[in-house]
Amino acid sequence: MQQRLDRMSLQLYYRIVFWISLIGLGLLFFDFGFVHSNEVQYYLDHSYFIIVTLGVSTTIVRYLQKPLLFRRKSALFDFLVLSAFLFLIKLRFIDGLDEYYNDDIYWLSKPVLIKFAVIFSFIREFAEQKVIFSRATLNPAQLFIISFLGIILLGSGLLLLPNATFDEISFLDALFTSTSAVCVTGLIVLDTAKDFTQFGQTIILFLIQIGGLGILTFASYFSYFFKGGTSYENQLALSDITSSRKLGEVFSTLKYIILITFGIEFFSAILIYTSLDSDSFTSNLDMIFFSVFHAVSAFCNAGFSTLTDSIYEGGFRLNYWLQVILILTFVLGGLGFPIVVNILKYFRYKLKTLFTRNYRTTIYRPWVLSLNSRITLITTFAISIISFVVFYILEYENALVGHDGFGKVIVSIFSATTPRTAGFNVVDTSSLGFSTLMLIILLMWIGASPQSTGGGIKTSTLAIATLNILSLAKGKTRIEVFRREIADISVRRAFAIISLSLIVIGMAIIMITIFEPNLSLLEIAFECFSAYSTVGLSLGVTSDLSSASKFIIIVVMFVGRISMLSLVIAVFKKVKHKSYRYPQVEITIN
Repeated sequence: MQQRLDRMSLQLYYRIVFWISLIGLGLLFFDFGFVHSNEVQYYLDHSYFIIVTLGVSTTIVRYLQKPLLFRRKSALFDFLVLSAFLFLIKLRFIDGLDEYYNDDIYWLSKPVLIKFAVIFSFIREFAEQKVIFSRATLNPAQLFIISFLGIILLGSGLLLLPNATFDEISFLDALFTSTSAVCVTGLIVLDTAKDFTQFGQTIILFLIQIGGLGILTFASYFSYFFKGGTSYENQLALSDITSSRKLGEVFSTLKYIILITFGIEFFSAILIYTSLDSDSFTSNLDMIFFSVFHAVSAFCNAGFSTLTDSIYEGGFRLNYWLQVILILTFVLGGLGFPIVVNILKYFRYKLKTLFTRNYRTTIYRPWVLSLNSRITLITTFAISIISFVVFYILEYENALVGHDGFGKVIVSIFSATTPRTAGFNVVDTSSLGFSTLMLIILLMWIGASPQSTGGGIKTSTLAIATLNILSLAKGKTRIEVFRREIADISVRRAFAIISLSLIVIGMAIIMITIFEPNLSLLEIAFECFSAYSTVGLSLGVTSDLSSASKFIIIVVMFVGRISMLSLVIAVFKKVKHKSYRYPQVEITIN
């Protein structure tokens, strides 16, 4: 009985510490979001120190209570956090550092380290909470949708903080910006460079990162990392979200997603930094922030930029090395995590066979590159090549004027790949010819690849639809490619996605024409296709839309990010499997 009471008391203590860490996170938003006097700042910083001290103490208690925790991988993380905390104590009490007026050491003059420690303390305590994804309460599609809605509303609230913008903004504009960031779209009603402070831009950056990966990815993996396991119910729910074939692969898939994302973004940020001209920035910190912001925005295919005219800005439009880096980054982000992992496995296998002396010891594997990867890569490569050639020919005497031979090629490649959900622009979109704009609309509708940070109907959907047309033309009853047969469920899903996308875009165009009679059909259609496919390209009409039209675009961006098919699955209740089949009847089509 006494042990049970002790256990309950300990669990209550852990729960209280978690809520205190959550309060600490709220204090951070209050700290950054409002202007304070030195006295208020003094009390805030002391509160941070108390919260972090409590968090570190709680972690030590956990290890003392359960010595087996030292065997987990999370022990190294906790050791590093403890070391950083001891370093903070040294700075505060031994070195006597004045945190408010020491301008010689920027990153210590304002207690940045203690604020990071508050964030880590919250992550640590949140990961220890029991989060159960009950399929009986919410199916994976509903869980996915609710998580995005929650982040969008939270982001809207943060963007309304006084320090997030230079001037006060409306809730609708904050909601539009938050939705565009979380849905990695890039359409803006406010100038990211001029209307948002660096704090506001940082909020947008985090919204893009969370929206690109999904809050469930972060929450689930950190919980698994610190606990060393999870419930069977959670694995079932996450297997549907991550499309893992085996329950045992769920968290390894999440790990690959996180490592690939942060790895590519890290190297991309370094390369972007090396491509920049320091004369275009006021400080080295601005260059670092620019590099990180655009690396995250590019990989997540968000299209947000801290430049008013995106990469078309003067001083950047001729920076071809920067454009090449961005192309590589958003193309990798648009391929999809399973494809990138499969490509890495393929190269590892090829290198192993190449450098292995005894070929007999190497197991021959003919399908290292999966059918999904082959179809996606071939489709992506074909679309990119065709759109590059068409853009180069159509805009040679128009948008490409002012670039040299090499520059024309790079700008054409950039402009041919960015419509498939990246959203950056290196040319003035409004100056493009009608034929080019129609090409861009088609590319936006196609979008990126499945399970990527991009939107659109996806390249695999287009591939299946094209293969189905060829099969019908040849009189085949099945779709066969690479000596494999495409499953009927994949074909049905592909045509459902195509139909639903056209219905949503068509309805949006009709409704906006009612509220915006002064805009041309091309401008409205371009905006709606861009919103649904989460691209972010515009003909410059987004900020001039009425409140009703802005709300319609918000809904279209959200539906495009979660996909209309997921929304339909979330609304309709699944029927139980039937053991009977009705007689088949062929319907007259044409």
